[in-house]
Amino acid sequence: MSSPDARAAPSPPPAVLCERVSKIYPAARPVVALDAIDLAVRAGEFLAVVGPSGGGKSTLLHVVAGIDRATSGSVRVGGRDLATLSERDLTLYRRREVGVVFQFFNLLPHLTVRENVELPRLLDGKRDAAARAEELLRRVDLESRRDAYPGELSGGEMQRAAIARGLVTGARLLLADEPTGNLDSRHGADVLALLDEVRRERGVTLILATHSEAAARRADRTVELADGKLAPAR
Repeated sequence: MSSPDARAAPSPPPAVLCERVSKIYPAARPVVALDAIDLAVRAGEFLAVVGPSGGGKSTLLHVVAGIDRATSGSVRVGGRDLATLSERDLTLYRRREVGVVFQFFNLLPHLTVRENVELPRLLDGKRDAAARAEELLRRVDLESRRDAYPGELSGGEMQRAAIARGLVTGARLLLADEPTGNLDSRHGADVLALLDEVRRERGVTLILATHSEAAARRADRTVELADGKLAPAR
């Protein structure tokens, strides 16, 4: 009989745990965007979510990000059920604990690159916002473009700025929604390499929604989401 000391240590809890998560948008004919999703993502894992447009990929990321609330089921991030958070606490969660990189960048056009990157940390009252922004702009090779405005950047540069903004809070969870969808193959490959490199260096958990086979091949694991239902990728 094995002694207690010989037993395997318990596995750490998932960084993200979705249990029977559904998201239904009310309409004359209600839209079921997520249908009883079960998903566990390990800390530090790179998960790719693939599937057709309209299959629920963006909705899943929005629910995990706390941008939308699930209609039913449980979404736990870092062990906390997002459904139990007040609107104020959910705002703080979005500001401090999760970074989101959108397909269309979502950079504010009237702010410079540096100002866009430092904004989430400024909103949280952090005095080191400028220093952290400069550090990340060096990391994504945009130091020389810090004073440019988004309209003066290429698509690849805007996406790298969006990645820096997503990381500036020090969040351990990064959600990327089709981050290469508006880029050519070369710039798309650069962005994927950067996301994966940053994930490894910082121990970030990365969930990537994508149509790109090249992006999915970089992931530790791939799942498929179609018609709101989740399955292992074929």
